Amino acid sequence: MTDRACVFAETSLWLRMSASLHGTVRDSCREIQTGSKMGDVKTSCHLAAASVCASFSQRGKTSPGLDAANESSEGGPLILLGLTTSPGPRRPLFMLFLGLCVASILGNGLIVAAIRASPALHAPMYFLLAHLSFADLCFISVTVPKMLANLLAHDRSISLAGCLTQMYFFFALGVTDSCLLAAMAYDRYVAIRRPLRYATGMSRAVCTALLGTAWLVSHLHSLLHILLMARLSSCASHRVPHFFCDHQPLLRLSCSDTRHIQLLIFTEGAAVVVTPFLLILASYGAIAAVVLRLPSASGRLRAASTCGSHLAVVGLFYGTVIAVYFQPTSRYEAEQGRVATVMYTVGTPLLNPVIYSLQNRDAQGALRDLFTGRRISVVDS
Repeated sequence: MTDRACVFAETSLWLRMSASLHGTVRDSCREIQTGSKMGDVKTSCHLAAASVCASFSQRGKTSPGLDAANESSEGGPLILLGLTTSPGPRRPLFMLFLGLCVASILGNGLIVAAIRASPALHAPMYFLLAHLSFADLCFISVTVPKMLANLLAHDRSISLAGCLTQMYFFFALGVTDSCLLAAMAYDRYVAIRRPLRYATGMSRAVCTALLGTAWLVSHLHSLLHILLMARLSSCASHRVPHFFCDHQPLLRLSCSDTRHIQLLIFTEGAAVVVTPFLLILASYGAIAAVVLRLPSASGRLRAASTCGSHLAVVGLFYGTVIAVYFQPTSRYEAEQGRVATVMYTVGTPLLNPVIYSLQNRDAQGALRDLFTGRRISVVDS
């Protein structure tokens, strides 16, 4: 029975040590040492227990300490692994994405400036486009600068507060984009389906209400998600396999129960993202019905061309968003997630000004006037 007690004591010590019950381990060691002095435990048992205690002490010396480790797992910094963990392609990737980021900022900035400066672009469609370009400016500024810094820096850490802040604005601006795309689809619907009522159907008051709703819904949605994400604890690795703080890889690292957050993503998140998408589909379905009834082929082509650029942006944005977010966390693949995320965090803000300027003569004229210095007068309408 004494041998069994020795085996039990040794095993108990290891289990307690593995569970990080430090005070209990130390108390057990003291009890065994005291018991050995009183003759209650055999020498072999004492030696075995002493070996466990010595191993525990050595483990405390060779590491920062289990207490510190547990504390770090709760509030320590996260490590963003970035686009690649290999040092070879980092500099070429830095140059590539720096060029894309600068081009996106310049393109969207020029769109905002041209719409603001040209009286010909003070129509409701361009009012919404200016705010979409502004949201894209902020959207790319939330994630890409940190990604570029991490491609060159050795320290790729980000604090938990910084991570949650980045995630908040990323969610808010992403949903704002979604709502603005739906508002622009409604604008095209009114212009083509009810052209005689366009002035009243898309008045400045209506545009302002659509814009305010987009910003309000997006920030409430983001705040709800961040409040839930802030309650999670990370007991696994702090290495995030992404170039920014996205909720899917962070949920994979959490040891908390994430079922309520995943349920929120598939209910409230789906409603916020899918509802604008369904409104876009309904708007363009009604537009298609009108276009197909036009008698001339040139009329059908002209009506379709006014919506072509918008459809291209919608397809790129929603295709990548649905591919990344509307899947269970257990099926999330880091490599595929990074590639798809690049498409709408970098690709969409870059392509928006290109698509709208190349397919719109008014926008081309306004940009030309902006560069040549003609008609640069701010007119509020």
